[in-house]
Amino acid sequence: MKGGRRESLEERMQRLDAELAKRRADDSAGDAAEEKAAESRKGYAVAMKLSSEFVAAVIVGALLGYLMDRFAGTAPWGMIVLLLLGFCAGVLNVMRSAGLVASPHPVDRMAGRDAGDKTNKDGA
Repeated sequence: MKGGRRESLEERMQRLDAELAKRRADDSAGDAAEEKAAESRKGYAVAMKLSSEFVAAVIVGALLGYLMDRFAGTAPWGMIVLLLLGFCAGVLNVMRSAGLVASPHPVDRMAGRDAGDKTNKDGA
């Protein structure tokens, strides 16, 4: 009887190993699908961010141009110029967010304010 129990125990262990291997494979497939879905959501979020930055810059440029034309009486030139500037600002913001153009370094921004001091130091 001990031989029959031992065989049945080994058979049950083999079946359990087979079921565990199957579930592990299913879990790994589920994890891969979840990672793919997470990447897809991440890409969608980046696309929404970039498009909203671009559209906002164009709308702000158009609105400022309209207001300038309305109050200064320069129609349609204020709208045209500021709409184009808004478009350029939108493209620059998208390129900065995408990492294609480096954003200005804080030292470079401060250099514009201290330009007079630097020329005096270099000239003296």
